[in-house]
Amino acid sequence: MPLLDIFKRKKEREEIKPEEKPIKKPRKKPKVVKKAEDYYPPTTLPTKKRAPERPSEIARPKAKKIGEAWRVLKTPQVTEKATGLVGQNQYVFKVWPRANKVETKKAIEDLYGVDVISVKIIKVPRKRRRLGRISGWRKGYKKAIVRIKEGQKIEVLPR
Repeated sequence: MPLLDIFKRKKEREEIKPEEKPIKKPRKKPKVVKKAEDYYPPTTLPTKKRAPERPSEIARPKAKKIGEAWRVLKTPQVTEKATGLVGQNQYVFKVWPRANKVETKKAIEDLYGVDVISVKIIKVPRKRRRLGRISGWRKGYKKAIVRIKEGQKIEVLPR
């Protein structure tokens, strides 16, 4: 019977002496390479020669990074009125309903690399619409009007 074979194997294992078992070799630990910062405090480290910094008059655009912008911004709003506001350094974006001014400001600065001066948020309510006998609702949304620093611009429609 197969059940009895299981017990036989167990007995055979018990008969093997501990001396006959193969000896396992201890694993070698990888060597940890220490850096100069580990040995010396930061003030005493030898410094590398750097290229001279640019003068402060040259404004360099900030680097783009898409961190949490997708959680705040939906789309830029391209309408006749929004296009007219571009002349006043103001841009209109649709944002998620739970977004606030601070989150919107950080998202615009991170995504487009511009300096935001102010943010105005407007909540557009939903409206009732009818088509014959069928009535329904047009969706409401939240939009943000963002004013940026003079001389900077956001390319809403890529060319």
